[in-house]
Amino acid sequence: MGEKVLVTGAAGFIGSHLSKRLLERGDEVVGIDNMNDYYDVSLKKARLAQLEGRQGFRFVKMSLEEREGLLKLFKVERFDKVVNLAAQAGVRYSLVNPYAYIDANIVGFINILEGCRHNGVKHLVFASSSSVYGANTKMPFSVHDNVDHPVSLYAATKKANELMAHTYSHLYKLPCTGLRFFTVYGPWGRPDMALFLFTKAILEDRPIDVFNHGKMRRDFTYIDDIVEGVIRTMDKVAGPDPKWSGDAPDPATSYAPYKNYNIGNNNPVELMRFIEVLEDALGKKAKKNLLPMQPGDVPATYADVDDLMRDVGFKPATSIEDGIKRFVDWYRGYYGY
Repeated sequence: MGEKVLVTGAAGFIGSHLSKRLLERGDEVVGIDNMNDYYDVSLKKARLAQLEGRQGFRFVKMSLEEREGLLKLFKVERFDKVVNLAAQAGVRYSLVNPYAYIDANIVGFINILEGCRHNGVKHLVFASSSSVYGANTKMPFSVHDNVDHPVSLYAATKKANELMAHTYSHLYKLPCTGLRFFTVYGPWGRPDMALFLFTKAILEDRPIDVFNHGKMRRDFTYIDDIVEGVIRTMDKVAGPDPKWSGDAPDPATSYAPYKNYNIGNNNPVELMRFIEVLEDALGKKAKKNLLPMQPGDVPATYADVDDLMRDVGFKPATSIEDGIKRFVDWYRGYYGY
């Protein structure tokens, strides 16, 4: 028998892919999502349609901020494990609507923690982000480095999630694992992300906005690799680190049952190279609108995945050539290009 898993953000990019994989291996999945209109709701509905009707899946439309409804769901369902992927995403939007990030990412997350605490959840896995590295410049980014200098409110809320989860691990012995995702892309992706925006614009003969004059470097990570990392870490319940010391505190582990991992491709790619690969996959050149860096963005991301390799025997390895081709094939099929 599989486990009963709550996946929040189940109509989202990562949540829908993860739910599908969990169902395929025999887990029971309760998916929740508020179906907000931050981006095209029809895409969320189409992702959900792939899950609904599958044995073992049930969907509940709900926001994490709905405290009473969420806590009742926890009480009734008695989940074995919880994967929290629901969040207000995006760095740039946090400059426009900061309150959305506090509501979903802070208020929503405390409700998740309370639900786990009071209902015997064995392991909470939650999405953090590579954006927590903020102003850090030492590459590759390591989970053992201090991350106290976020440069966007989105990043600050993700760092806050890590701190809140650690507190619950300490106070209530709730096993928690934080996953710092690095620039996720692939089929059914988010329309506000570069790959989606670029593909749409190139196919429509519109110029693409290329920030930092294309010199940005990103550790682009394919969706299937992200999902594999989530499942493997979910299955390895976080425990205390016997070597942890308050004299030299390691941010990645704890005396409490708490752990952080990077899930990234461990291979940063310059944005211009990313665009070249996309042009090859589309068979069409992009018109580029070169722009300076946006506030809240960082020039480079690069994941150290040694801990992930050591603890769960996995590191992402899908090349951008393969990953972008799969995305383009999906995009052409879905939108009929």
